[in-house]
Amino acid sequence: MASSESDQPEVIADVEDVEEQLKSISIRESSKTGKNIQDVSDVERGVAPSPQGRSHQRRNNPRGSSRGGGGDSRSGGRGRNKSGHYPGDGPAPRWNERYEQSPRSMSPRSSQGHKGEGNNLSGQHFQGKDYPSQQYQGHSGRDYHGRRNHPNQHAGARTGPPPNEGHRGNRNRSDVGQGQSRSGNSSEGQQTSEGHQSHGQKDRRKWNKKPKQAKFEHHLSKEEVADGLKRGTLIEGPIRVNQRNYSEAYVPLPDGTADIYISGLNNRNRALNGDIVAVQLLDKQEWKVYVDDLQSKEAKVKPNRGQGEGDVARDDGSDSGPDVVVEEVMQISQEAKEKPQGENHKHKHATPRKMYTSLGEVMSQGSPQARALMGGAGDQGDAGDGDKLLQRTAKVVAVVEAKHSRVCSGHIKLMQDRNRDVALFSPTDSRVPRIQVPMSECPKDFFERPDDHAKTLFIARITEWDNSMFAKGHLSRSLGEAGQIEPETEAILLEHNVESDDFPEEVLTCLPTSPWVIPESEFEYRQDLRRQCIFTIDPSTARDLDDAMSIEDLGNGSYKVGVHIADVSFFLDEGTPLDIKAASRATSVYLVQKVIPMLPRLLCEELCSLNPDKDRLTFSVFWTMDANGEIEDEWFGRTVIRSCVKCSYDHAQGFIENPDREWRQEELPPITNGFVVEDIRKRVLQLDKIAKCLRKKRFDSGALRLDQVKLTFALDKDTGMPNGYSVYEQRDSNRLIEEFMLLANMAVAHKIYQSYPQKAVLRRHPPPQSKMVDDLKDLCEQLGLPVDLSNSLTWQQSLSNYQGTDEFSAARMQVLVALSSKPMQNAKYFCSGMIADPEVYHHYALNVPLYTHFTSPIRRYADVLVHRLLAASLAYCRETSKDHRLLHKQADHCNDKKYMAKRVQEMSSEMFFAAFVKEVGPFEEKAMVMGVMDHSFDVFILKFGVSKRVYCDQLPLQSKSYIRDHKQPILTLVWAADDDYPQAAKQTLKIFTSVTICMMGDNRDPLKWKAILKRPTESC
Repeated sequence: MASSESDQPEVIADVEDVEEQLKSISIRESSKTGKNIQDVSDVERGVAPSPQGRSHQRRNNPRGSSRGGGGDSRSGGRGRNKSGHYPGDGPAPRWNERYEQSPRSMSPRSSQGHKGEGNNLSGQHFQGKDYPSQQYQGHSGRDYHGRRNHPNQHAGARTGPPPNEGHRGNRNRSDVGQGQSRSGNSSEGQQTSEGHQSHGQKDRRKWNKKPKQAKFEHHLSKEEVADGLKRGTLIEGPIRVNQRNYSEAYVPLPDGTADIYISGLNNRNRALNGDIVAVQLLDKQEWKVYVDDLQSKEAKVKPNRGQGEGDVARDDGSDSGPDVVVEEVMQISQEAKEKPQGENHKHKHATPRKMYTSLGEVMSQGSPQARALMGGAGDQGDAGDGDKLLQRTAKVVAVVEAKHSRVCSGHIKLMQDRNRDVALFSPTDSRVPRIQVPMSECPKDFFERPDDHAKTLFIARITEWDNSMFAKGHLSRSLGEAGQIEPETEAILLEHNVESDDFPEEVLTCLPTSPWVIPESEFEYRQDLRRQCIFTIDPSTARDLDDAMSIEDLGNGSYKVGVHIADVSFFLDEGTPLDIKAASRATSVYLVQKVIPMLPRLLCEELCSLNPDKDRLTFSVFWTMDANGEIEDEWFGRTVIRSCVKCSYDHAQGFIENPDREWRQEELPPITNGFVVEDIRKRVLQLDKIAKCLRKKRFDSGALRLDQVKLTFALDKDTGMPNGYSVYEQRDSNRLIEEFMLLANMAVAHKIYQSYPQKAVLRRHPPPQSKMVDDLKDLCEQLGLPVDLSNSLTWQQSLSNYQGTDEFSAARMQVLVALSSKPMQNAKYFCSGMIADPEVYHHYALNVPLYTHFTSPIRRYADVLVHRLLAASLAYCRETSKDHRLLHKQADHCNDKKYMAKRVQEMSSEMFFAAFVKEVGPFEEKAMVMGVMDHSFDVFILKFGVSKRVYCDQLPLQSKSYIRDHKQPILTLVWAADDDYPQAAKQTLKIFTSVTICMMGDNRDPLKWKAILKRPTESC
């Protein structure tokens, strides 16, 4: 493998998963080098990788500080090229026009529009209640020791908003049964996690006796859903449940411009995160108002109202939410269950903000200006403008496809009535309902000694969820002690439906016998390239080498450049048990400590891997091009190669940085086939020169790249725990491989679409959500950083304007990248026959009309599908018997598995980072504010490239106040005086404010960490 692709936002855009920066991981090597984590960059969402960095090993420091050791996380500004093209200059210069030809001109297509399929980004906070699912208690003081309820401390622990501070759009809360721990405060008569049943009923309730009923509506039938979708009364899409507040969920509009808001558990109607649902819009009077937008327009109508209503937030313990919420875009730690308990400070001079819950409330209670803006009767408002200030609300009427695995990890507890027939399973994911499980499936002594199992992590599966507040399910097994790496890793894999078991015997029988040699029949039709100088460039620890490069000087100013990809499809006959298993897994999954391969290791590490001095089957793409990367001709075909050397990115980077140095043979791995170091050095420099030209043309043509910091960890060889880290830095050697992988993917996309316009498996990247783009543009302007976000070209140019080499500029760039990643949608595989309009095929971040994945078939099944289509187009085999519907279904399955694999990798990184912080912390680090709310704020920690939410009620504050200056949120903290600080200190926080935070482990959870703001020495 070679370069990389990265959604999210998923985040997490240049950026495609062209290749994973680290594909397979050698634990033994990584414990020495500190480079052992798979880095998945998302070239498609614009979130790119950073492949190399200096290792920071733990030092013997009594305070556990990780300071020193060099390195920084300032990658935001590297590798940028100003295109010099500005709006009004006419169309941007094109690059490699053969891959920019509109697909509409290749094949006659219907002009029928196709609605995009939405995204998985967080929705708009129209009024901003942002309740994480867990509450804190008291202050931490200067020793930074905050306290909060443990998620599983007791069955009745509250995880939602305070009893009188429910979400304003869901006042009659019926979601008490949701999440891991619940309060008994329910306006609809729901019981707490302990049951709240009378003593006379305690021992009479049986497994088949239903608990109190929730007010869920019955799901519509398939026929009713199909009819509603046809008539336009229903909308279909994936549902996203807010990790910080399970009562909020979102479904994207079909055109991808904005999100539909789903308020409360009842309206979510038993749908779980990721499910494909059908929703019905609520009455327009119940639609939510984008309060900040309304107040901004209201201020223009009534400019002299001063700092009156709507400007100052009441300090009542709730968060109104940031203007742009950076939710898990680049967060190492996702606080799905952290919510501080409000301090309920009463500020005499704080004027309450009007937070309209719906259009109806604005029209009945709003000011004349507000009613006019919303198009009220008798006013001169424009209803069209008013619609722009509204967020549609809806309710789920059916779960069309249950994408969620219905498997979750958590803890078991006794029911409050000590029911002997059932126990209560409390999931660690607050978005999943609590589950009643049969007592017979619990440990034998659980009823008598429940405390003995309080720290044990179990796996449960939901089997039924009717109108009850609890779901019903079965306890699968115990995983071990919660808070340990391996049990938690296994839980993550199970929850995300990652197949990590050994391959079954029926699959292994499909593998070639060992030793295996290439059949003579293959040489009859393949080009034999074994005597050419072909080599791989990969991470030093990579084991599955699926791409190689070659270049030959043709002597007339032209070069013959080759990309050679492992011919995995040769070993995967369609429909065999091996093929079916690979299609089911769909992708390799990269954890910090191990890799779960898509294919058996005999294939992915040996027979398919392009190991040096081994004859291997490949699919090759050759271009004849000049030194500027202008393509004159191209060729596709099956080949046989023998790589002469396995170069690392470090070796290639050494050649690039020291082009005139004489290299000794022993400085590289063994070189075979009669080639020497000079042969490799000369070719790497030639490829680098062309790659830089290709890259410049790409960005001049409108490509967008959002670089984010990536971490890798060094693991102790005995304990497996992290004892050091590295910050990955993308360098020219990585970019070299990335450019040619992108070029090969685009070339193959055009080839298979020309040959099979109804069956081509392609990859599209929808444009970002327009509402969120507008909000981001307004916010940046208020921050004094005007940006043009009208398209990918101007977006990239705007970001380039704020690059800098100093620490502040680098940190600011990372915050801008994080904010820019927020509106981005995920790139998706699809079959061309399922989308009528070729314009929808467009890849926004790369700004090309056609794109696919061809270069990583060892770890991505979508690439295998593309290889088969390419082989058929070249008459190597018959066309696949699958029609466009089956191909699209498989492509969609690849989308699901790719997203799950990305989440698993992120969660693995989060766990190891928390373990690292606990091991070497507490320590102080510089950070920059990237989001501000009423009672908390998000910070970007420069050194590690991670973000974290900081809660004000963990700080010894005298008071705090929150205002919005136009759309810019500002939080002012007044630190209380104490023995060490006799004078109170005032601190103002806004986006881009530099702060110092203390990072430390969470005493209640070994695999969690927290950040506490350090008090300034004087007012600032």
